[in-house]
Amino acid sequence: MKLIKQLIALATVAIATTATATAAAQSEAPDVLVKRISADVIDTAKADKDIQAGNHKKVMDLVESKILPHVDFQRMTQLAAGRAWRDATPEQQKQLSNEFRTLLIFTYSGALSQIKNETVEFKPLRAAPEDKEVEVRSQVNVARGEPVTLNYRLAQSPTGWKIFDINVLGAWLVETYKGTFASEINKSGIDGLIKTLAERNKKLASKPLAKPIK
Repeated sequence: MKLIKQLIALATVAIATTATATAAAQSEAPDVLVKRISADVIDTAKADKDIQAGNHKKVMDLVESKILPHVDFQRMTQLAAGRAWRDATPEQQKQLSNEFRTLLIFTYSGALSQIKNETVEFKPLRAAPEDKEVEVRSQVNVARGEPVTLNYRLAQSPTGWKIFDINVLGAWLVETYKGTFASEINKSGIDGLIKTLAERNKKLASKPLAKPIK
């Protein structure tokens, strides 16, 4: 009986903690959210020698735990696929979203393995309280060279703000993939695009992450 009471108590605490975290995420301002994620990810990457050495599993785990919960992959895929998304079956939409998600995970992972002494500087948020979509602007200060522009588009959802596009050096990620997706869809349809992404992901999975830049 004592053990059962302890388990009930633990479960209650876990539920309460989860509810509090969810409520906090829902009320968190978009720029505050992005700043928190950025600081958390960069600090973790800098402090972990395995990540610095390009440990594939460690980097992927960091992406999965710290970044993915705050990204709307379905919307990113829908925007990148354009009109073809509406013509795709629910199963095709699911497969395409999963493959695009996996591709972006490899993209994030490769970038994280390169983090050394970079810092991120955020610009003031230009948005009204009632806005449902906003852009959070920042720049990455590197040891050598000019700062790198890094902006985020976020939309408000029932579970808080979600990132649905990223701008690096003036190029929006979704817009960049839109042309690639359209070309592949015109050539071999949605199934052809899914196959191409799946093959690319398999190749990326078999390769080690790029070695950190000295």
